[in-house]
Parts: sequence; structure tokens; C-alpha cells
Amino acid sequence: MCDGGHSPGIVGAVPGEIDAFRGERIALEPVRRVHVTTLVDNSLDVLAGDAGPAHRHPLAAWPRLPAAAHQRDEVFDGPVAEHGFSALVEVELGDGAVHRLLFDAGVSPDGMVANMRRLGVAADSIEAVVCSHGHFDHTTGLDGLSRALGGRANLPVLIHPQFWSRRRLTLPGHDPWELPTTSRGALEGIGFEIIERPQPSFLFGRSVLITGEVARTTDFERGFAIHQALRNGTWEPDPLILDDQALVVHVTGRGLLVLTGCGHAGIVNIVRYARALTGVEQVHAVVGGFHLTGALFEPIIGPTVAGLGELAPDVLLPAHCTGWRAMHELANRMPGAFIANSVGTSLQLVAA
Repeated sequence: MCDGGHSPGIVGAVPGEIDAFRGERIALEPVRRVHVTTLVDNSLDVLAGDAGPAHRHPLAAWPRLPAAAHQRDEVFDGPVAEHGFSALVEVELGDGAVHRLLFDAGVSPDGMVANMRRLGVAADSIEAVVCSHGHFDHTTGLDGLSRALGGRANLPVLIHPQFWSRRRLTLPGHDPWELPTTSRGALEGIGFEIIERPQPSFLFGRSVLITGEVARTTDFERGFAIHQALRNGTWEPDPLILDDQALVVHVTGRGLLVLTGCGHAGIVNIVRYARALTGVEQVHAVVGGFHLTGALFEPIIGPTVAGLGELAPDVLLPAHCTGWRAMHELANRMPGAFIANSVGTSLQLVAA
């Protein structure tokens, strides 16, 4: 069944498909190729070379800026790192059709669109937006995207219904810190069409799967203990962050690409759920934030690395909130799969 009027062909799961652990499976159409280009991430390495299927945006391709302090009055206008995440996802379907979507939008109003310009990404080529969850370091760039599109985005935005929750962090010894909250009225006012689904959804002829709410099955991925949400006027514990969702693509002959924003549902939970939903066992690539940094999450680095090792992805590209300790352990455990991410990196996965 299809929601009429949505140009990317947004399709909702039929009843029963969300419960993959009771035997239901979602038919995810394999694609010829998928490119994931990092638009926003915490790190930038302009000297990093290509690594396997990951290609770096070359320095020679960067735009230039005048600089009066230089003899030739010109410097490179390169991409900029910031705390947050955003990726451009381009898929080529079996019939040769090519589609583009935006997965998350970064932490500042203009950081993502500035990097899009620097990386040669046309804002008007984007057909849909998927938000992994409601935290502001993944959503604020929708402001700049709307302005880049002339003030009226006219794009569908796929979210979980709990995306709008007001939230705060209760750090021991400090006053609670309320996080900036995305406004539904503001997004609709600048032309975005909001589509809320707690269950799996599809884009582009069932070739891109958005997981919706992720089932929790591991005993160590228990969420964000200091995280709260305002419900019925009362701040309540919200460790699970149920609006966390991932993007899944099946690359023909290779297996699944799983793309996360922060991985609040637990990266092992997420990848296992993607396999259970689709019935595809082979994991080709796992990309995005795994949320393993800081004192609250470093204790689960060990079981997380072990769990990912058992899933044996061909490509592992951790980003954003994964943290250097976890990246070090992942690189040691899976040296043949691990690739260091950087703003401007394009992961190019092609059918076998």
C-alpha cells in the first residue's frame, strides 16, 4: 500500500511485518549500488587516502576562497566537522533508476548545507529525508536545507511518533540540561511534509527500508540511563529512546547495508533486527554512530565489539558518537573491515 502523493514512493509495512521475530519477513528489493556520503560528522581528515570501498573527497576538488593574508589571495574552502551526523544516500535500483535521500541533518542550521556545497551535492536532488531520532544534533540542519531550497522544502520527512518528545539529560552533580526540541509546526511551516510511523516503512519501490522502532534483544544494550522525556507534564526516565530508527539497503549479492544515526537502540540490536526483518543474513556494511563514548557507555564496548564481530560485516564505518576507545577496539577486532570515517567520505557499495 502506498501513501498517495509522496514522490519517493513511501510504502508502509503491512500488518504483522513489524514483528519479524515471530516469523514475518519484509521483502526488501536488492539494489545495484548504494553510495553513502558523509555530510556531517565529528571528524575530518583531509589527508586520509581511499580505503577499500571508501573514497575521500580530494583536496583539488574543494572550492576556493579569497584570503588577503596569502600571496595568491586564495585558499581552500574545505568541508567542516561538527558534533552531529548527516549522510547523503544514493541508490541505484535494479531497473537503473537512481534516487537520493538525506539521512539526518547535523547539529547547526548551516553546517550540513555548507558541506553539501563544498562537496558538490545539489540540495534539489534530494527526494526525501529520514531522521534517525529527534535529538537536535541530527535535525537542526533541516533549517538550512529549507533555505537552500528557496524557503519551501516540499520534501517528506520520515520519523517515529516519539521524535517530538521534549528531553533532558540528568548529569550527576549538575542541573538537568534540556535539549533543544524540533518543532513540528516549524518544519511544516518551511514546507516539510511530516510522515510518522512506528513500524517499518519503505522508499523507492521497496528498495530502502526504514526500520521504525527497533526490537531490543541483547542484555547489554540498555539505553541512555540519564536520559528523560517530558510526558503529561512530568519528567520521566526515557533510556530506550524508542524513536531511534535505522536505514537498511540490500546490495545485490553482497548483503545488507545498515546505517544508523546514534544507534541508541544498540548497534548489535539494530543489525540483528535488520537481518530478522529482511531475512537476509549476510551483513555487508554497518555505518554511522554507535554511541559508545563516555563513562556510561564504555563498559559495553567489549560485548558490542564481540557482537559485531559475530555478525562479521565486510565493511565497518563507525562515526559521530562511537568514540575513540570503541573505534580502537573495533579496528583491532576487525582490521579488514574497519574504515576510519571523515566528512566527505563516500562509501561506494556495488552489487557482486
